[in-house]
Amino acid sequence: MESNDIFSLLKDFFDFLPPNLSWLSYVIAGLILTFSVANALLITTAFFTYMERRVLGRFQSRLGPNRVGPFGLLQPFADVLKLVMKEDIRPAAADRLIFFLAPIVLVVPVFLLIAVVPFGKNMYIANLNIGALFIVAVTTVAALAIFLGGWGSGNRFALLGASRAVAMLISYEVPMILSLVGIVILSGSMSLVDIVEAQRLPYFLLQPIGFFVFFLAATAEMNRPPFDLLEAESELVAGFHTEYSGTKFALLYLAEFAEAVVFAGIFATLFFRGWQNPFVPQEWFQFFPSQIWFFLKVIFFLFIFVWIRATLPRLRIDQVMSFAWKVLFPLSLINLVLTAILVTLWPEPSVSELWFMVIINLIVGLICLLIFTRFLEQNRSNPTQSVFLANKQGGQ
Repeated sequence: MESNDIFSLLKDFFDFLPPNLSWLSYVIAGLILTFSVANALLITTAFFTYMERRVLGRFQSRLGPNRVGPFGLLQPFADVLKLVMKEDIRPAAADRLIFFLAPIVLVVPVFLLIAVVPFGKNMYIANLNIGALFIVAVTTVAALAIFLGGWGSGNRFALLGASRAVAMLISYEVPMILSLVGIVILSGSMSLVDIVEAQRLPYFLLQPIGFFVFFLAATAEMNRPPFDLLEAESELVAGFHTEYSGTKFALLYLAEFAEAVVFAGIFATLFFRGWQNPFVPQEWFQFFPSQIWFFLKVIFFLFIFVWIRATLPRLRIDQVMSFAWKVLFPLSLINLVLTAILVTLWPEPSVSELWFMVIINLIVGLICLLIFTRFLEQNRSNPTQSVFLANKQGGQ
C-alpha cells in the first residue's frame, strides 16, 4: 500500500464532514500521518539512546542503565523528564531570539529528512524525484543552527565551538555530495525509491569507495565520534551548546540522536537496498515484511555507530580537517571518475558485468586504501615534538 493510499484512506474516513468543510479532511489526514511518523522517530531515538548506553557498558565491562524500569528500559523517559524539569537559564549577554531559535532550527531538518526515506515497499511520506539532493540541502541547515547557537549564547567558548563546527561541517559536505553522484549515475535517478529499486546488487559493493566516503562524511555531519569536536569538553567546555539547559538542551540532545537514526535509514536506503533483502532477490522472502528488513539494517548501522564510539578516540581538529580535504575529497573524485568510466563501458550491465564492476571497484578501493594509509603515516607528526624542534632550531 502506497503512502498516498494511506493518506486517501485517512481522508476518506473523515468524509462525513459537510461539503463546505471537505478541506478539513485533508488537514486532519495530514496531521495524523505526520504525527504517527514523527512519534515513531521519537520512540526509535529513545531506544537508540538506551541501546548506546547498554552496548557501551558491555564494551567497557559494565552494566549500563538498568535501574529505571525493567532492564532499564525507562531510562530514556527518565532523562527527558529530568531535562524538562531543569531550570531553563538564558545568559544576560545572549541574543534572546537567536538563542531561542537555534535548537528549533537544529531539530526541524531531522524531521524533514524522514519525509523522503522509504521505510518499506511503497511506504513513504513523499517520493521526491530529487530525494538525494533534498537530503544534502536539508543537512546543510545544521551548520546554520549550530552557528546561531554559538553566536546567540554570547559566550566566547560557544562562539569558538560554533566557528569550528561550521568549518568542519562545510568541509565534510563537499566529499559527501560528491560520493552521492556515483549512486545517481548508476541508478539514473535521485529518487530514493528509484535508487532502492535499481540496486540489483547492493551499492556498497558497486560503490565501496563512495560508501566509505559517505559514511565517514555523514558521521562527521552527525557529530559522532571520532569527529565529535563540536562539543570537545577538553578545550571548549561543551562547544556551541555550553549555555543551553533544560528544554532547549533536550532539543539539542534529541537532534543529535535522531539524526543518527535518520542517517542509519539513509545508509540502508542508498547502499544496502533499503527495504529489500540485501543479498538475494526479494521474491525469496516474500513472507518477510519489507519494514522488518529496513528496521534490521537501521539497527545494524546504529550498532556500528556505537562500536566506533567505543573504539576510536577523538581526533584533533587539524587531523579532522586534513582528513576531509586530503583523503575523503580525493577519494570522492576518484570514485566519480571510476564510476563514469564503468558506466560508459557498460551502460546497461548484466549481472555478470555488475560483478566484474564490483571486482574493479574493490581493487581500486584497496589500492587507494594502501596509498592514502601510507600518505597519512608519512605526514603524521607529534605536535609536541614539532613545537620542541621548532623552538630548538630557533634557539640555535
